[in-house]
Amino acid sequence: MKRLLTLLALSYALALTATAQLRQEFQDIDVNQLRKLQMVHVAVTELYVDTVNQGKLTEAGIRGILNSLDPHSSYSDAKETKAINEPLQGNFEGIGVQFNMLEDTLVVIQTIRKGPSEKVGILAGDRIVKVNDQVIAGVKMERDSIMRVLRGPKGTVVKLGIIRRGVPDMIWFNVTRDKIPMNTLDAAYIIRPGVGYIHLDRFGATSGAEVKEAIEKLKGQGMKDLIFDLESNGGGYLGAAVEVANQFLNAGDLIVYTEGRATPKEQLKAQGGGLFRKGKLIVLVDEFTASAAEIVSGAVQDYDRGTIVGRRTFGKGLVQRPIPLLDGSMIRLTVAHYYTPSGRCIQKPYTKGRKSEYEEDFENRFKHGELISIDSIRLDSTKVYHTLNKRRPVYGGGGIMPDVFVPLDTTTYTKYYMALRRGNYINDQSLRYIDRHRADLKAKYKDIKAFIKNYEVPAELTDTIVAVAGRKGVKPKDDAELQKTLKDLRFTLKSLIIYDIWDRNEYFQFINSRSDIVKKALEILGTS
Repeated sequence: MKRLLTLLALSYALALTATAQLRQEFQDIDVNQLRKLQMVHVAVTELYVDTVNQGKLTEAGIRGILNSLDPHSSYSDAKETKAINEPLQGNFEGIGVQFNMLEDTLVVIQTIRKGPSEKVGILAGDRIVKVNDQVIAGVKMERDSIMRVLRGPKGTVVKLGIIRRGVPDMIWFNVTRDKIPMNTLDAAYIIRPGVGYIHLDRFGATSGAEVKEAIEKLKGQGMKDLIFDLESNGGGYLGAAVEVANQFLNAGDLIVYTEGRATPKEQLKAQGGGLFRKGKLIVLVDEFTASAAEIVSGAVQDYDRGTIVGRRTFGKGLVQRPIPLLDGSMIRLTVAHYYTPSGRCIQKPYTKGRKSEYEEDFENRFKHGELISIDSIRLDSTKVYHTLNKRRPVYGGGGIMPDVFVPLDTTTYTKYYMALRRGNYINDQSLRYIDRHRADLKAKYKDIKAFIKNYEVPAELTDTIVAVAGRKGVKPKDDAELQKTLKDLRFTLKSLIIYDIWDRNEYFQFINSRSDIVKKALEILGTS
């Protein structure tokens, strides 16, 4: 007990010193509460009946504090922090392959163009079974563990043992790791004469440059009007949103402003020089469009620069400030709100500490019919704003309400189809089929247009999926459901083959042929 009292006294003294220094700079610090937290940590560590892990104890305390705040303030340990930041930073260091797992073996889907693996001759369809002296096939390694083994600092050499179809013995490659670009832009192509289409997956460090390059390329191919697809774009860096919006707005136009209790108002404006300030612009959004994507959508709408088409966006308008901690972990603390140029707060309502309710918002929208019928959308009549040029009414209350509503088609897929997808029967069997026929398909179809026009998914493949699922108890209720499912199943399988053998650009060219939101955009442009 004497030792504990000494520790508590020391803890009290340290807290007193630290908080005295903090109080001079931060007037809102409650010294007593800070002391209380520190003393609890000491008491639990010294007196609790069982040994405690102090690191986990601290993390639990941090998570508990943040969970009592808004839904987006969060904590991540060092490993989680690296995984969160990597997709947004624009690159990582590794061997440069896209892969999938066929049972418990890594199969290369594509090599990154001009990347380390392509340079040494690794091909799509190759199976990586050894990394240096470590066997990674047939040992049920987790995907994350395999990625950690393959990745490493730029300039380091890794020896890969590869099994290739048609080659009897294992082939060895020495691959020098390098920086591997992680593009945030999925597709950019001419969808109709004079109409360009760009799909941006997220807002990362390279997004501004990627969108600019895509616009330049499409203009060179005769683009006059643009469909900019932000469906399911969950956001990312604020700076990237500003760079992208700059392509559509005039110099000096306000893109977004932020403001919080302890954070002064900050206005971010277009710097000028945007490549697509004229010409018709359609921005596609849906219920998963969030954060930085909502900033761009809101700015385009407020300046009457383009037409927003789709469904009301997610409503994530809270600004997180990343605060790195000593061990590589990080907290992302909400410090301000995002506001569109007209003054609309993008953030939807929430109750502090009740994250589960917040996460059920999509389900609630569906139940209320908002995703299906425009008449079911609840507009807040107390939050009416006006666009800055045409003075059109736009509504606050969370998210960006589109100018043209496109309902979610809930009849697209049967319950049987959804069961096949949930059980991974579609992806698993398509991967096996592609693995066997990759070379033949590439030889027969020299370009994507020929493939889309002429390729028919073989009955052998769909029959196999139906049979394998049936053995697991997944069956259609009747022949009518089976026939409707087969139509959608063939479309999905064809899209997966395109994604594997070609790339995301060609994949979007195919799947957009069935997109109601894309069809509506083309109709508005008069090119459907």
